[in-house]
Amino acid sequence: MNSERAIMAVPKKGRLHERCMKLLEGVGLEHHRPERVDVAQCNDFPLTLVFLPAADIAKFVGLGNVDLGITGIDVVEEDGVEVETKLELGFGKCKLAVLAPVTSKITDVSTLAGGRIVTSFPELASKFFAKFDEKQNVKTKIRYVSGSVEAACNLGLADAVVDLVETGTTMRAAGLEIVSSIMETQSVLIASPSTRHSEKVELLVKRIQGYMTSQKYQMIQYNVQRSLLPKALEVTPGKRSPTISALDEKDWVAVSSLILKKDASTIMDKLQEIGASDILLFALNNTRM
Repeated sequence: MNSERAIMAVPKKGRLHERCMKLLEGVGLEHHRPERVDVAQCNDFPLTLVFLPAADIAKFVGLGNVDLGITGIDVVEEDGVEVETKLELGFGKCKLAVLAPVTSKITDVSTLAGGRIVTSFPELASKFFAKFDEKQNVKTKIRYVSGSVEAACNLGLADAVVDLVETGTTMRAAGLEIVSSIMETQSVLIASPSTRHSEKVELLVKRIQGYMTSQKYQMIQYNVQRSLLPKALEVTPGKRSPTISALDEKDWVAVSSLILKKDASTIMDKLQEIGASDILLFALNNTRM
């Protein structure tokens, strides 16, 4: 590959892939990926995208084969590789948990020590059960499978499983329930400590931060009498501070402020109650803060 280009690994399929594609589009990383090809060149940025299984990305970043990548915290911890976590991306949130059949009625996870555990995360599962094994002088049998972990108990292969739980739908369908949570996880942007493209990596981090801010915030603008300004600013203090401009109309000012998107409707109602007028809400496509 071109040594002048940084290399970024992204998940090649599934929901993480879809979210990553939306993120790349939002930060302006336009690219064309030929059908059945797992490498694509970005048009206006010196970056090569490599599409890999999410479970392999941390290894490649840790070994320095790629400069940065997007994967889950769980994958990073499972592989035990040395990477630099640049950003928590806020999607792919779930938990890694110990799941057992509902019919087993297990309430204390320590009772599973010495039993059979099936998982796609053998290192994390082993670390979790190690403290119980040492205390009880037993050895929990950890068996690795790459998929369909939730079926292991019904097939008689395991007493419990360690798996990721997002909505819990798959878990409940398999007749399982959470006995204990091991860790919370989400998608993260990671970088190789040995990258030769630090400047490009940092620029991408800033681009992604700007896009993430635009997805979280909206711009609100309104007019208000100067005498009511203190009350209005309590409602819209801004991310750092609001912008206040004098109007031609005496004793009136215009205010622009960033607000959290989730609070927008409530904030507009409060401003109207205070006496603000001409309240406008604007979506943000991107930002630099």
